[in-house]
Amino acid sequence: MSYLFTSESVSEGHPDKIADQISDAILDAMLAQDPHSRVACETFVTTGLVVVGGEVTTKAYVEIPDVVRETIKKIGYTEDDYKFDAESCGVMVTLHSQSPDIAQGVDEGDDKEQGAGDQGMMFGYATKETPEYMPMALAYSHRLVKRLSDIRKQEPQLMPYLRPDSKAQVTIEYDDNDQPKRVHTVVVSTQHDDFIKPSGNDKNARLEADRKMLDKIRVDVIQHVVKKVVPEHLLDDKTVFHINPTGKFVIGGPHGDAGLTGRKIIVDTYGGKGAHGGGAFSGKDSSKVDRSAAYAARHIAKNLVAAGVTEEALVQVAYAIGVADPVSLNVNTYGKAKVDMSDPQISEVISKLFDMRPKAIVERFNLKTPIFSETAAYGHMGREAHKKQVELQIVEVEENDQEKREVRRKEKRELEFFGWERLDYVDKIKEAFGLK
Repeated sequence: MSYLFTSESVSEGHPDKIADQISDAILDAMLAQDPHSRVACETFVTTGLVVVGGEVTTKAYVEIPDVVRETIKKIGYTEDDYKFDAESCGVMVTLHSQSPDIAQGVDEGDDKEQGAGDQGMMFGYATKETPEYMPMALAYSHRLVKRLSDIRKQEPQLMPYLRPDSKAQVTIEYDDNDQPKRVHTVVVSTQHDDFIKPSGNDKNARLEADRKMLDKIRVDVIQHVVKKVVPEHLLDDKTVFHINPTGKFVIGGPHGDAGLTGRKIIVDTYGGKGAHGGGAFSGKDSSKVDRSAAYAARHIAKNLVAAGVTEEALVQVAYAIGVADPVSLNVNTYGKAKVDMSDPQISEVISKLFDMRPKAIVERFNLKTPIFSETAAYGHMGREAHKKQVELQIVEVEENDQEKREVRRKEKRELEFFGWERLDYVDKIKEAFGLK
């Protein structure tokens, strides 16, 4: 039986995503100086104010307000009219050290290896619906809001009235064989300037100006955004478009709604497909398995599907705080496995192929490096693994008979981003399952 499935995404200018990006920028700034930093950084944003709090244990020295303002500036909040801008917003910082009770279970020692930073379960998902092995509804939702951002920053002449805050939602119609058939509905809400002024002071003049403004936005969004993102064969004359359906959207960002770190976990992962463990990602260093094990589970699921073991996979892994080995690993193929094995048998093979201890995960994806800011908008999954040169501040300790002193220097290093999106286990999986 055919059915509909919907996912949403939000832009980097959405209040919750601003909070995520600030938290991850602070994490990166600390990891750049001290790779062993332990960070659990939460951010709250509202009109004219940013509050940063949480637990941090690090040798790094970071000017938190500078990182906050630079992040907000990069997003695009640079105008007084937005009621929230990089130069004038207040920044409050309340950070303290990590609990020693937690640290004793997580820290690696001479007689014990690094344990999980918390209990809980994490999920990874993959499907053949899109080239990036992501659910189609979420993939197109991400692309829509990313396209709005790209226009605002790189092609402003196309839609010069765009402001940073936006949301998108895509509904996919599936056929009787569970295959995506067409785009049923597209919803886009974008913040904008009040760019058409009324011809008079009465209510009707204002309503007419708003109507013209929304008509212009609708035409532009469909032409310059939707049709540039969604393949033509998936759109038809029955596709429903809701463009700024509530009306004008001038007041947005933190002035329109408060934002918090970790409040867009479904946007960050799979748009409601598969499952989610409940733990947020941004602002957490890799000792927190909420983040690192979720990346590792995605890596397994993606390689399983790419290897041809199944057309769809959900991988669950679970931990006990302070214990290195996971308490369970489970693979669900939704009955779409291409090998003559049950899901428990597939899970057993996978558990032998992938080392899911926290230290092994950190080393596999180089998670003690400052690579997390890029994850904080447009999804942690489904991105392209890539490498680039990054300038790091290196902290070294020089010691003589009299004293110890820290020496800081800058060094360029090549870092890998989104390493969990690599398809580097496909051959190993094929061999393990006897696939050609």
